Amino acid sequence: MEVAGRAYAPYSKFLVGAVLVGKDGRIFAGCNVENISFGLTICAERNAVFAAVAAGCREFEKIVIVADTEVPASPCGACRQVLAEFDPDLEIVLANFRGQTEMFRLSQLLPRPTAGILDRS
Repeated sequence: MEVAGRAYAPYSKFLVGAVLVGKDGRIFAGCNVENISFGLTICAERNAVFAAVAAGCREFEKIVIVADTEVPASPCGACRQVLAEFDPDLEIVLANFRGQTEMFRLSQLLPRPTAGILDRS
């Protein structure tokens, strides 16, 4: 919840934080950073992934996503696709500020992540 409080969300007021756990035990935090041009906004999940990759970590155990919502919020499609690049079956823990949690595997939220125009297996 602490990293969600650092989110820069002056337009939506939608605070999201993510903590990505590397298989080597390192922890990478990310929060959403909005921009007045909404397409330039970066989600907390992608922020955490980019920090991990910049630090040399590319194998992940799980990601925990916390949002100030009534029910735990699921990652957007762009974040699902970025996460799938590294582990299509990543453990995802969703939580809200009220302490509710839900757990999924990325494969449940994004089946066939490599199907499409590139059609790679």
